[in-house]
Amino acid sequence: MIRGALFLVCAAASLFLSPAVAHEVRPAYLEIRETGPEQYGILWKTPARGNATIRLAVTLPDTCAETAPPVSINDGAANTVRWSVRCTGGLAGKEVRIAGLERTMVETIARFERLDGAAQSVRMMAGTTSFIVAEPSTIFGVASVYTMLGIEHILLGFDHLCFVLALLLLINNVRKLVLTITAFTVAHSITLAAATLGYISAPSGPIEALIALSIALVAAEVIAKNRGQASPTAERPWLVAFGFGLLHGLGFAGALSETGLPDDAIPAALLFFNVGVEIGQLAFVAVLLTVGALTRRLIPQLLPQGAVAVAFAIGTLAAFWTIERVVGIVS
Repeated sequence: MIRGALFLVCAAASLFLSPAVAHEVRPAYLEIRETGPEQYGILWKTPARGNATIRLAVTLPDTCAETAPPVSINDGAANTVRWSVRCTGGLAGKEVRIAGLERTMVETIARFERLDGAAQSVRMMAGTTSFIVAEPSTIFGVASVYTMLGIEHILLGFDHLCFVLALLLLINNVRKLVLTITAFTVAHSITLAAATLGYISAPSGPIEALIALSIALVAAEVIAKNRGQASPTAERPWLVAFGFGLLHGLGFAGALSETGLPDDAIPAALLFFNVGVEIGQLAFVAVLLTVGALTRRLIPQLLPQGAVAVAFAIGTLAAFWTIERVVGIVS
């Protein structure tokens, strides 16, 4: 039942999963930190691909003037700019806008931190390009922003979704499904937390290449199983889910570190980002199982061929992503 005709959704989706969208659309991050009366330090981080950056600009009120010029650093994955300003009368009640945001798919996580450590977190996108600096937010502000960020990260991370789909194609009963999803969740939660908190580190390029390779390997196992070949992976998919889940957790951590975490709310932001990832992942699984059950009832003759077709599509995409990412490392 679980393996069912998931291909109806995924075969159609695979038409849109080109290398250009193999990586999720990463958000920008704006941090405004009050450093003294009417004095502010600003950090502005935008996604980058090498020297190519997204053209977005922070627009402050007219009462603000630079006290230290911008200093820019581009590490190939993000462009980070720091500068300082003085805003007559302070920023409370004033508008901060991101110019150019309305013309992109990029969202912006903005954080304003006061001298006493109290902070305001907001989320902006094409339809909401500004915010008003308000009274300090509670933990609920951080929870809302980072939960939604986690949901969007997993649902726009097509490589992660392809891995989950390939695992589902290996599973033929509910017990294995529960064990596999649990193993994947535990594994990526471990490395996400460890990497975000600085206990482990790994270069993003090799990690992304290995993630793509993990998808191709699981897709190959799906094809082998449907051809009647012995597949230890199909017998114990939770072991594969745990092992490769550690890699995917490092990928999640890379995206989260590029976004930025509030210094005084790192545990909460990390927790709710992970909660968001799980919500998105479970929603994806629920949709696939529902479509599979409906297809099994209406057109059961398509099930075997559908599983193999989807596995071939996933494997082809994953192989291309692997090559693309390896070339990106060595070039």
